[in-house]
Amino acid sequence: MSSGDGLREGERGEGERREFGEGVLGRATAVVYWYLIVEALLVVAVLPGALGSLLLERTTGNAPLFALCLVPLGPAVSAALFALRDRTRAEGLTPAASFWRGYRLNWADALKVWVPGLLVGVVILLGLANVGAGGVPGWYAGVLVVVGAGLVLWLLNALVIVSFFGFRTRDVMRLAAHFLGARPLVTLGSLSLLVLAAGVVALTTEALFGLVGAVWLALVLRNARPLLADVEERFTGGS
Repeated sequence: MSSGDGLREGERGEGERREFGEGVLGRATAVVYWYLIVEALLVVAVLPGALGSLLLERTTGNAPLFALCLVPLGPAVSAALFALRDRTRAEGLTPAASFWRGYRLNWADALKVWVPGLLVGVVILLGLANVGAGGVPGWYAGVLVVVGAGLVLWLLNALVIVSFFGFRTRDVMRLAAHFLGARPLVTLGSLSLLVLAAGVVALTTEALFGLVGAVWLALVLRNARPLLADVEERFTGGS
């Protein structure tokens, strides 16, 4: 091989390395862009309720009003999950279109599981506030905490399922409860993510956690992959 051929070979290798580097940078930039847009739209979707909650005192008596402020969160979470999963399937860089498509498809189904969950959550909070009063035993608080944790885990499963499948509401409720036990690793992962979220809120503020909500939901989606695969294989006839 002549020296000229060797020089061309070296130039070609350098060009390939540059092209690969630019490809990696481009993909990384696309991922960051997708997450930023989904995060921004998530904030926009929950903003009415978030602004309303700022006007309320942090008291147990306002729990029903706080629940009302949280109503927009359910459809917003479902839309964000849909958009985050759509990132690997979309033909172009269209996070906003994916988010609003997910919102349009899923908002009604999300509310059908989210609103009842909020109502039960309010009952649990009011029950905790009354422990020790009116002869209610102290151990009852532990029971309510366990039930409340189970409720949140169930809601997370339900929102994941309605984000990607068009089942009837009662079937979604059953499946969400079923997979709490059928997929214990997914449930444990969800519990860990909820503890992480609670820790971030406790150490900082709800607003700061809201700013990384899309990243947290991406972890939820990653954790739920076995659940989604199971639902698709066993209940939709998918392979």
